[in-house]
Amino acid sequence: MLDKNKKFSCSRRSFLKGIAATGATAAVGGSIFDFKPGSFKKAEAATGTSAKVFQNACPRNCYDTCAILSTVEDGVLKKVTGNPKNTYTRGRLCAKGFSYTRRVYSPDRIKYPMRQKGRGSGNWERISWDEALTEIAEKILQIKKEYGSTLPICLNKYSGNFDIMHYGIEGMFSSIGYTSRATGTPCWPAGIDAQTFDMGTIICNDPEDMVNSKYIILWGVNPAWCSVHSMYFVEEAKRRGCKVVAIDPILTQTASKADLYLQIKPSTDGALALGMVRYILDNELYDADWLTQNSIGYEQFFGYVKNNITLEWASEKTGIPEIVIENLAREYAATKPANIWIGYGMQRHTNGGANVRAIDALAAITGNIGKSGGGAQYAHLQTWGFNYHAMLQSPPEGSKGGKDRAINMNNFGAEVLGAKNPPIKMLWIACRNPMTQDPETSVIKKAFEAMDMVVTAEQFMTPTVEMSDIVLPVTTFFESPGINVSYWHWWMNLNEQAIKPMYEAKNDVEIAMKLSAKLNELEPGSCTFPTSGDLEEWVGKEFNDNIYKQFGIQHWKDLKKGPVKAKNSRVAWKDGKFLTPSGKYEFWSEEAFKFGHHPLPVYVEEMKATDNYPLRCISPHWKLNIHSQFQNLDWMEAINDAPSIEIHPRTAARYGIKNNDNVKMYNDLGYIILPAKITETVSEDIVVVYEAWYKNRNYNVNYTVKAIPADMGEKATGMPGISFHDNFVNITRV
Repeated sequence: MLDKNKKFSCSRRSFLKGIAATGATAAVGGSIFDFKPGSFKKAEAATGTSAKVFQNACPRNCYDTCAILSTVEDGVLKKVTGNPKNTYTRGRLCAKGFSYTRRVYSPDRIKYPMRQKGRGSGNWERISWDEALTEIAEKILQIKKEYGSTLPICLNKYSGNFDIMHYGIEGMFSSIGYTSRATGTPCWPAGIDAQTFDMGTIICNDPEDMVNSKYIILWGVNPAWCSVHSMYFVEEAKRRGCKVVAIDPILTQTASKADLYLQIKPSTDGALALGMVRYILDNELYDADWLTQNSIGYEQFFGYVKNNITLEWASEKTGIPEIVIENLAREYAATKPANIWIGYGMQRHTNGGANVRAIDALAAITGNIGKSGGGAQYAHLQTWGFNYHAMLQSPPEGSKGGKDRAINMNNFGAEVLGAKNPPIKMLWIACRNPMTQDPETSVIKKAFEAMDMVVTAEQFMTPTVEMSDIVLPVTTFFESPGINVSYWHWWMNLNEQAIKPMYEAKNDVEIAMKLSAKLNELEPGSCTFPTSGDLEEWVGKEFNDNIYKQFGIQHWKDLKKGPVKAKNSRVAWKDGKFLTPSGKYEFWSEEAFKFGHHPLPVYVEEMKATDNYPLRCISPHWKLNIHSQFQNLDWMEAINDAPSIEIHPRTAARYGIKNNDNVKMYNDLGYIILPAKITETVSEDIVVVYEAWYKNRNYNVNYTVKAIPADMGEKATGMPGISFHDNFVNITRV
């Protein structure tokens, strides 16, 4: 409950006041606040009879993919609340979700197509859509004529908007010919490959099933900040007697709510898992029946562990006392069912995939896979079986180049600059902000500077837009229809168009249709993307019989009655039929060996600090932004408008640093200067700098982050992941 006697700062109170006006429920940093209209004197009046309510679905790159109800009066979006028909989000939103009205009507929104005279100059002029599309189309055709193909044109698009309609961007590029594509993902690929080698693909239990767990390990995940709706199910499991353990290098808000918190040394998670396995083997706590019936290669795995792993070694590696490892292993093996939630942060290392395989093995030997309340939870894509009609378009007849050229998204700047035969001459950026989110920012900037043209489709004047020639304004999800599913829960949410597009903003599919029309006007047959079509009809074309069967609906418009949940959503691998080559859980994976890895879940040595750069910088998510989104909105700025560097008191003392001192964090790649926040939530050998974009500050942690690949990711996503958290730095007071 909110303490009525607590005095908030003006900024904090203003934020809560804004949410209170919605008359809804907010989840802020893992805590739930219930507000009713009139909670504050100037709260918004109750809506009148003219108000209309629409279903919407948050399309951000987030576990929760929230079901939203939006209230519109006289064409104006007045408030947003959670949709109670979705039993995962349970009628609640996070603080970010409640700020959506501020996003739609932000004075900072890009309102019209604009051209910049001098890339990076800030000298922008408004142009018409026809002018913008003509200039873009002429450049595409000029490049095609000069180089004989469209391969010099590169698309960099990822997860800024996961609504199914936004895959029309890829379709547009396929429609002009073979092009260069930023391939891979900076987010989760090492873990995907790991679970693909072990089980055949990524499938997780329904997160609502966590309430049936008797033991939960939250391993490198912080749902109190990054999946607030999941915290309800964790807390409900606790109320039913479940023990919750958090393993993380940082004492997160999630860790503070656990029954047991283990502050592990970063990148040594596999050592802890293998140490636990050794204890379980020595004490015969494994599930022999499950292993015999459902797996292959466990004998070889047991031999590796017995010959190479000791608890003393695991303790030395992880910094966790032997007795604690023993107790954890015994409790986990003896308590059924037991669940491990593997977070994405812990696999962003050079040994991240190997660490995930070790944790998977721990779940497997105890027979916790395929059980209600159990599992090795990571993610799933089982509900993403759309037609991808907007994406899967054909190139024009006679297109040159043979196939699309893959450019590693996680080393984008260097690979763009290094591309030859032909070189890359044009970039199209959508649903991404590489100037703040990619490693080696200085190299990214050089790549942008080397282009003949850069086009960005965006809502705000990000650093990426600042390095573009043309910016195209795009709609928010309230301004166009769509569909969303999750990579975590099993619900499908309809997104209805609630308001007309603001200013001259257009949906990505509309942009593709208009660019196709312009290209064919200038050179008939140069683009195969449809030049017209109703957006709701585009939505309908994404559905097929398998989707309808999976969700138990007859037609996609049945979703207008409310969100629906997949029928086969309860327990992953319950039937014991894995999608590996053998059809069983594979401790010994020939597929892993084909991709250059050890076939067994072995320990791969972690990257270590050097004398020059003795501190590891971890750059996790801040609770009120998703990458470079949300932090630019006024409500979020009111809570936190400045980054900081978190340092342990003893580390700070060694460097002569006090709270709020300016600190230069640097390595041989670059540096940033931040105020110090002295805190015991971090260990002595790490510093923490949250990744975000602050619109009015010259701040970007990725100036210090190198494009070091993770160990896995190529099989599932086409490129290896990235070791964001293997960033070694030094600090000094300035």
